[in-house]
Amino acid sequence: MASKRVLAGVGLLIYPGAQMSAVHGLTDMFRTANRLAAEKGLSDVPALRVSHWQLGGNGLAVERVFDTHGQGRECLAVLIVPPSLDDEPFAGRAATLARWIAAQHATGTILCSICAGAFLLAETGLLDGRWATTHWALAERLAEQFPAIRLDADKLLIEDGDIITAGGVMAWVDLGLRLVDRLLSPSIMLATARFLLVDPSGREQRFYSNFAPKLHHGDAAILKVQHWLQAHGSERLTLPMMAAKAVLGERTFLRRFQKATGLNPTAYVQHLRVGKAREMLETTNLPLEQVAWRVGYEDPGAFRKVFLKLMGLSPGDYRRRFSISRPVGRRPRGR
Repeated sequence: MASKRVLAGVGLLIYPGAQMSAVHGLTDMFRTANRLAAEKGLSDVPALRVSHWQLGGNGLAVERVFDTHGQGRECLAVLIVPPSLDDEPFAGRAATLARWIAAQHATGTILCSICAGAFLLAETGLLDGRWATTHWALAERLAEQFPAIRLDADKLLIEDGDIITAGGVMAWVDLGLRLVDRLLSPSIMLATARFLLVDPSGREQRFYSNFAPKLHHGDAAILKVQHWLQAHGSERLTLPMMAAKAVLGERTFLRRFQKATGLNPTAYVQHLRVGKAREMLETTNLPLEQVAWRVGYEDPGAFRKVFLKLMGLSPGDYRRRFSISRPVGRRPRGR
C-alpha cells in the first residue's frame, strides 16, 4: 500500500528571484509520480516527500514553508535550486543560502541546480573542479565568476553523482524526470512523462543556443576581421586572407585571434556558417545541398559532418525538429 512506502525528501529552495512556475511544476511532477507509483501498487519504491524552503523573516536561517506530508523530519535526499528569470538573483543573500546548501550536502543530500541556480550552487565551492552546466546565455558570466568550474554549456543536464546541474530555464522538466528515474524507477519516469505529455528522450542545450562571438575583447585588429567574416563567412577563406585583413603576420594573427575569441579561425568560421545554416533549415524549404552551398560548403558531406559536430543533430534531423516553414506543395486550408 502507498501508506507503507518509505519517504524520500525532495526540497526546493525558494530564493529571491526564483522562478515559481518551476517550483510548482516540479512539485506537481513529483506528486504525479507518487500517484502513478501508488496506482501500480509499487510499495517497494519510495514516495517523494516534496518540501519548499526559504529564508526566514530575519534573513539568517532557512525555514521549511511547505511540505506535501506535513511537518516531520527534515532529512532531504535531494535539494533543488530552481531557475531564475532575473539578471541578478539572490539579492545579496547568496552567502547565507550557500552555507545552508553546503550543510545539506554534508549530510548526504544530492544537490541540483537549474539555469541561474548554478550561481548559488557555485557559491558553496562544491562545483570547483567538477563538470557543470547552466543556461547557455549565462555560461560566460558563470565561467568568469567561478573559473574553477569545468563548464560544458552544450549539455542540458550533467549528472555527476551527488551533484546534478541542468541548463536552460525549462530544463526543470528534464531534471525532474531524471530524479523520478533515479529515486523511483524508469517505468515510473516514463509513465510520468506520458501523463504530462513531455518528451523523456535526451536533449542537448546546443540544439537551442545561438553562437555569440566575443566582441568586447579590446583587440581592434581581430574585431575588424570578425566584422568582415560576418559578411563574408560563406566565401572561400584562407588564413593568409584573414591575417592580411588584420594587417598581421599569420602566426601573430592566429595567437591573437585565439586569445580574443576563444576559438581558432577555422572553428570560428564553422560556427558562423552553421548559425546561418540553422536559420535556413528553420525558415526555408531549400534542399540541404543548396543550404550547404549558400553557407560556404561545396561538399554536402563536409557540411553535414561540421553541422553534426557542432549541433549534435544532422541537418535533416535539425530541420525535422525545428522547421517553421510549410512543406513545398502544402496549401493552407480555408478560402
